[in-house]
Amino acid sequence: MTARDEEFTRYMETRSAALLRTAVFLCSGDSAAAEDLVQATLVKAYVHWSRLRDEHKRDAYVRRILVRESYRRGPARAKDVAHVAEIRDHAAPVRDHDDHLSLFPQLAALPRQQRAVVVLRYYEDLSEQQIADALGCSAGSVKRHASRGLATLRARLHDTYRAPAEGADVERR
Repeated sequence: MTARDEEFTRYMETRSAALLRTAVFLCSGDSAAAEDLVQATLVKAYVHWSRLRDEHKRDAYVRRILVRESYRRGPARAKDVAHVAEIRDHAAPVRDHDDHLSLFPQLAALPRQQRAVVVLRYYEDLSEQQIADALGCSAGSVKRHASRGLATLRARLHDTYRAPAEGADVERR
C-alpha cells in the first residue's frame, strides 16, 4: 500500500461515520441512499486525493463532493428512519428521539439547497462561510437559504404539533 493509500484509508476510517450521518440527513433518512452517497463521495475524493495536501481543506472538499453528489442524485424522499439512532452522533445526544426523527419528512420537503444549508449549519455546526465554500455560493445565499428553510420547517412543525382545540381528542399528525 502506498503512502497516499494509507493516508486516504486513515481519513476514510476517521471520517466515514460522520459523513454517513450527514448523508442520512441529506437523503432524508434513506440509509441505503446515504451509504451509496458516501461511497460515491469517497471514490471521487480518492481520485483527487493527491491534490488535497492541506489537511484543513480536506473536509471542506469532501463535504462539497457529498453535497453536490446529493444534488446530482435528485430529490430526497423521507423513509422509515427508526434505525437512525444507531448511526447518530453519540457525542451530541438527541433530547427527544421522536422529535429528531420527525424532522426527516420535513427536511425531505425542503428544496435541496435549503436542506443542505440547514443540515450543514444546524447539524454539522459549520459557519456560513464554510457552508458557502461547500456549496459554491456566497455567504449571503447561505443566509437566505437558512432563513427560508428554517421558516418553512417552523411552519410545518407548527402545523404538525399544533395544540388541539380545547375539548378535542386529537393526536398529533
